[in-house]
This record gives sequence, C-alpha cells and structure tokens, in this order.
Amino acid sequence: MSAAALAGPSSRREFDFAPADHQAISRIVYETLGILLPDGKAQLVYGRVAPRVRACGLNSVAAYLKVIEDDEEERSRMLDALTTNHTSFFRESHHFDDFVERMWPTLAQRLSGGGRVRLWSAACSSGEEPYTWLMAALGAEKATAQRLLKGDFRLLATDVSPSVLDTARAGQYSADTLRTVPARLRATWVSDRLVIDPLLRDAVSFRPLNLLGPWPMKGRFDAICCRNVMIYFDEPTKAKLQSRLADHLETGGMLYIGHSERLSPDVAKRFECVGRTAYLKVRA
Repeated sequence: MSAAALAGPSSRREFDFAPADHQAISRIVYETLGILLPDGKAQLVYGRVAPRVRACGLNSVAAYLKVIEDDEEERSRMLDALTTNHTSFFRESHHFDDFVERMWPTLAQRLSGGGRVRLWSAACSSGEEPYTWLMAALGAEKATAQRLLKGDFRLLATDVSPSVLDTARAGQYSADTLRTVPARLRATWVSDRLVIDPLLRDAVSFRPLNLLGPWPMKGRFDAICCRNVMIYFDEPTKAKLQSRLADHLETGGMLYIGHSERLSPDVAKRFECVGRTAYLKVRA
C-alpha cells in the first residue's frame, strides 16, 4: 500500500496532509525522541497534529511544519501531542510484587539505618507507576511509611511530556483510573477527593527528561522501571538506551521492562533474568 493510500483521502480532513508531511514529522520525532512513526501511523499523526495546526490558525500541515522550524515552543507542543501515554495503577503488578519481595526488605532496613535509597521510574507518564511503586512497597501502614520516607529516600520519575507530568504532580485521578488500586491501599493513600496522599506526592520528584538526550543524574539507582516505552524504538535505539540504564544501575539492582520488551544480547550479559521481564544486574 502506498504512503498516499495510508494517509487517507484529503477530502475527509480539515487540513491538507501530504505523505511528505507525515515523513517530515516522522523524521523529527525519530531524531528527537527515537520513536518510530511508519506510514501506517499516518492517521494517528494527523489526528494529533491537527489541533495544533488549528490552534496556530493555519490551513495545512505543511504550513505548520514551516512554523516549527523556528518556534521551539510549538515544536515541543507537537512532540508532546505525539507521545503515547497509556498507563494504569498496578499495571504488570508482578514487577511490584518482585520488588517488594526481593529488594524492599533490604532497602527498608538500609533506610532505617540512615542509608541511601534511589529508585527511578523512567517514562512515568501521568504518575500511576511511581505512585503504585510506593504503595506496593509501603503498604497500608502510614506511620511506618512516614518514618522510612523521612530518611535518605528519593524516587525520581521522568517523562518527555510536560502535560502528563503536570497530571502526575497534581496526583488527582478519576474513580475509574483508581479502581485497580487494592481497597486497603486506596483507603490509606487516596483522599475522598481522589487525590494521592501528600506523603507519597512529596516522595516523588517528577522531572522532564528525554531518554535519548543528556541525563543529569550522577549517582546510581537501586532499581529502575523503564516499561513499555522501548516498543516504540528500533533495535539500535533500544540497545543504546538499555546500556545507559545498566550504567546507571547499582550492581545488585533491578531493572524492570515491559512484558513485550527484551534486553539486547550485549546488555543481557550484564544481567540475570530472575522473573518476568525482571533483571538483576550482576556485572558492572
């Protein structure tokens, strides 16, 4: 099928959108974020870019592409619109079960003794993953949680999308979104206004970060969740990202990736698979 056919009839669209426009947008997204947008994604791309074309008062995607050549803020808005942010509370909960059983007893003891604990939720989207991580580890005992979180504990949560980070920081979700949180944890950590408890919100540092760009973090993490983002990357990009993640993980630390993702052969040599897409770093 041709790119023109995949793009669909222009008569059905509010704005002109040629195959060359899709290819130009795909190139920008790949070069900036590493995300692949093949011809089959043309309708998705149009659907997400069209509101930005309308907001700029333009009549074609080609005209919009000229605008973002010089307008960095609008370019960022387009990239934000084109990122996929599907997530949920307790998604792939076996990872949190593994962390609580394998890692948390030692890390909690370390915190109690004045030691340092660092966790990273990479590509955290709208915050469900890091909040789930904390709920799973801390359980329903708020007094114990308060004591542990007063220690040298940091959970870094990053995403390339500013809009989803705003949602994550606010920590307010719909009742439907919160339905996958176990009842006892929901009773402890979610208010009647459906807002995550300030103790958890204050424990997470939400920061913008492009996984393919520079990383400001200097120290290593005890565990990293980087789940369901590498499915949008090609193999070289995946291998490069995985190598960087491994470099930022303590030996003996855990890396959790999405259920359909796999480590590249070179990176896999540094890990032992100890569960479903759960990897223990065994070599520096």
